[in-house]
Amino acid sequence: MKTQNVSRTVLAAGVGAVLAATALLYVPELLGQGRPSPPGPAERATIAAHAGAQAALLDLAALITDREEWLRDHPDDEASWAELGAAYTERGTRLGDVRDYPRAEEALRRSLAEKPAAEGNLDAQLGLGALAGARGDWKSAKEWAEKVRKADPRRWPVYPVLMDAYNGLGEYKAAQQAMRSLEGLRKGAVVRSRASQSYRDRGWREDADAAALDAVALAETGAEKAASLARLGDLAWDRGEPDEALVRYGAALGLVRDHGPSLAGRARALAALGRIDEAVRDWRAALARLPLPEYVLEAGELYESLGRDADAEALYERLRTGPWARGAVSLALLDADHGNPAAAVTRMRAEWARGHRSVRVADALGWALHRSGASKEALDYAKRATEEGPRSALFTYHRGEIERALTAAGPARRHLAEALRINPWFSPLLAPRAKESLAVLGEPSDELPPELRPEPAAPQAPGTPQQRQSPRKQVAAAGSTDPSQASDAANPGDSANPEEAAALGAPEAPEAKPAGSGSPVTE
Repeated sequence: MKTQNVSRTVLAAGVGAVLAATALLYVPELLGQGRPSPPGPAERATIAAHAGAQAALLDLAALITDREEWLRDHPDDEASWAELGAAYTERGTRLGDVRDYPRAEEALRRSLAEKPAAEGNLDAQLGLGALAGARGDWKSAKEWAEKVRKADPRRWPVYPVLMDAYNGLGEYKAAQQAMRSLEGLRKGAVVRSRASQSYRDRGWREDADAAALDAVALAETGAEKAASLARLGDLAWDRGEPDEALVRYGAALGLVRDHGPSLAGRARALAALGRIDEAVRDWRAALARLPLPEYVLEAGELYESLGRDADAEALYERLRTGPWARGAVSLALLDADHGNPAAAVTRMRAEWARGHRSVRVADALGWALHRSGASKEALDYAKRATEEGPRSALFTYHRGEIERALTAAGPARRHLAEALRINPWFSPLLAPRAKESLAVLGEPSDELPPELRPEPAAPQAPGTPQQRQSPRKQVAAAGSTDPSQASDAANPGDSANPEEAAALGAPEAPEAKPAGSGSPVTE
């Protein structure tokens, strides 16, 4: 590959740090070299980046090697340093390997040393924003990306970085505005995939599914199509449709046979369908390929539900001791359910204090508080998660259990049942517990709750004259054997209320007129 003809400009888009090539591509036919030879791996990565698509991992690795070799002879090339840094970030994110992040930061800082931010090095700044997002530092990601947007509002890759940062901080209206800006600047699979996630976060399931289907149709590479099919699988799983999810994940794995998110998704679906041996096999493959903290926790809970306590505890220990970049929520849920709820509260309060106020953090903090005995305080966080976030079986289950602890039987019953309607298999451990909690609550009582019961009538004091019945009550009593009631009912005109008498067919009394009007005065 002729490195001087390859893009050395890199932009990051979202946690995956999508590369966007803006310099001259390798097009030898334009240089009078005749028909071009097929592109090599590094060139394919560059071409994918130029289209805003996700490159194959082997091609991404070839691009990294190519940039490293180039920079040994051209250490003052700030654009190549920025490109190398963004490529490290993307590889680390897609492999779940945090060891690439220090390399990414070193390369991006070197780019800024060669060409400072004040001189317009936007590539390195955006790369640092994507790196901060990959590390879960949403405040820094927002700061870097907003600087780039201010300098160049039409640079489309800045908007996925902003969306991730805003979502991590719980600033959902700002994230939606960034999505609208992205749609105004760019088309294609990466934008439709982002739209699908945005719709899912807002609970718009049909729109999310339609946008994900668009992304599959528009995908430029096999890796990008696999990622879009995996998103369709996730949406089917969210709806409690494991059979459909299995088909989608299988299609993704047909394109990229070791696609980590699809292996994890297929493992969930297989477990829900009772195909346990296959589920365990896929969880092992997923953790070997993409060891994310949430995957480690899910696999451990499957083992625990099967009574394989030693295997479960080995994964829980792996989660506790692993070098995770974005593991706070998974670690808190681990401590809340399998260890030390007080430690989970401390961890999540620290996240909240950092400004990380996403619905995932709200849910985890509420659950940790409940498990540590502070269910009353927990309820506000659980409400925030269920009311502001996606339609999540896990969030809804957590809220139902918190309400049950507060003896709010009606809301607890409603939310526990809703969690199972959303996805009856949402967790191999917690879904059975939701059913048990519903059984304990039993069927709703026929009696009104105390706050809705009418107040009892005050007893009459002795000697108090009874109020005369209205004509309607008299008619209702017409069938009585009491002759006084029958007599009253036969004379509706005796009512003290003329409107009621007229309604019952009695003639209306003539209206009295003042004296001197020419008519006799009614006495």
